[in-house]
Amino acid sequence: MTGCHDDDEFEKHLEEDPDPQLDPERSPGLHTDIEALEDIEVSREDVTIGEATPEELAASDTEPVEGDAVASLLSDIEHGEKTDRRRAALELKDRATTDEIVAALARAATTDDDSDVRQFAVEALTAHGGERAAAVAVELLGDPNPWVRAEAVVTLDNVDREAHEDDIAAAIDDDHHAVRRNAAISLFKLRGEEMADLLLEQSRDDSERVREWAAHMLGGVDEDRARERLQELTDDPATVVRQTAERSLNVDPGRFRRQFGGALENDARLLPGEDRLNRMPDL
Repeated sequence: MTGCHDDDEFEKHLEEDPDPQLDPERSPGLHTDIEALEDIEVSREDVTIGEATPEELAASDTEPVEGDAVASLLSDIEHGEKTDRRRAALELKDRATTDEIVAALARAATTDDDSDVRQFAVEALTAHGGERAAAVAVELLGDPNPWVRAEAVVTLDNVDREAHEDDIAAAIDDDHHAVRRNAAISLFKLRGEEMADLLLEQSRDDSERVREWAAHMLGGVDEDRARERLQELTDDPATVVRQTAERSLNVDPGRFRRQFGGALENDARLLPGEDRLNRMPDL
């Protein structure tokens, strides 16, 4: 686990040299064509160091399979070693949609014994869309791994958040912060200021990433209680929450709601000791 000294140094560094990625609206997911959630978050308490092998760290590099035929990728995702299955899932995201690809990704997302393969596969299904992707995502809301569940919320948000509003709303009570946060962002796109009560509740969440996004979305709530809570959050223990609350106090709520994209993908802010294979998905 990361020591207290590292955390103190990290907070000090942020205050002296703020990271431009601290603004949730500048999350890398905003550059995508899909209006999506998917900035899957990480909290310090989830971080471990030194568990990833060199082979695992290379699993996210799809360059070795970029020129592979679809048939080869389909074979890899079905029969390959763990790293090969992960790579194949990521690479199939960018191939032209076919029934064979969708079926293979659906099988991997629901049956593979490696949680990263399941997560990468449902993320890839998001790019192919359709009822099959949504059905798989609904099933994965009950996956034992929280990052797979969080990715499933992203898929439902991308494919058809309105049709799956009830499924997404059920994820608000998940015991993992990434899932709760993703569900709140998706629902805010649908409900806007009706989310005020929930956002106020999430602004007191144990996870700083949940509090951060609650503070961000409270900027779109034109109520005194929202502004009062944002003022309180300017004294939050976490720098990222304080800075987000300060920005939210200075936005126009109506304009904020109209422009809200809510990227839930690819949180680029690495905390001490984090990497992709230590529960920092970067799809």
